[in-house]
Amino acid sequence: MFTGIVEDIGTIAAIRKLQGRWEISVRTSIDPAGIIEGDSISVDGVCLTVIRMEGDTFGADASLETLKLTTLKDKAPGNLVNLERAMRADSRFGGHMVMGHVDGIGRLARVSGEGDSLRFEIEVPRDIGRYIVKKGSIAIDGISLTVNEQRDNRFVLNIIPYSSLRTTIGSKTAGDQVNVEVDIIGRYVERFLAGQGKSGTDLDFLYKYGYIKGR
Repeated sequence: MFTGIVEDIGTIAAIRKLQGRWEISVRTSIDPAGIIEGDSISVDGVCLTVIRMEGDTFGADASLETLKLTTLKDKAPGNLVNLERAMRADSRFGGHMVMGHVDGIGRLARVSGEGDSLRFEIEVPRDIGRYIVKKGSIAIDGISLTVNEQRDNRFVLNIIPYSSLRTTIGSKTAGDQVNVEVDIIGRYVERFLAGQGKSGTDLDFLYKYGYIKGR
C-alpha cells in the first residue's frame, strides 16, 4: 500500500518490449540501499515489482494488462515519472490509502491559473465517476489530492505550488492523460451495501451498522 506522497521524480532510462510484458528501467535519486528486489514501488501510480537494482536504476515488469489500463504504454526513455516506495508499517501516514491499482485513465480537459496555484478539470470514464466525491481523496499519477468540485464524470483539483514542483503534475497540459485511482473506501462501501441486498441507505441502516449514534 502507498500514501500518495511522491518521494522522487524518476526518469525512464529504457524500455524492453518483451513477449507478454515490458521491462521498464527507471533512474531515481532514492538511496539504492532503500530499494531491493521484490519491493513494490509506485510508478506514476502503478504498483510494480522491482526485479533488479543496478546503481541508481531499478527494473520492473509491466504486464500487457497493466499497460492496457494505464498510461505506462505511452512512456518512452527520457519521460519523467512519480515514484513512491510501499508504505512501511512504522512510517507516518501522510496522504490517503493508495493501492497502486489504477481504476482508469483520465483526460485533463482544462487547465487554468488560480492565484499561484493551478486548477485542473479532469474527465474520467463514467463507470468510475460515481466513486469520486467533493472533498474526497483521489490519486492522480500516484499523487494524493483532494477533489474540490465534482459533476458527473468530471472533477476539479487545485494544485498548489509545492505539488507542482515536487511531482510531474506541474508539467501537465490540457489533453494529457493521467492514471486515476479512486478512494478504495467508496468501493468497499458499495460492496458492503450490495451484500446487504440494499440499493441505498436510510437512517435505520446507518444507525444499525454504527455509522451514526443515537436518533
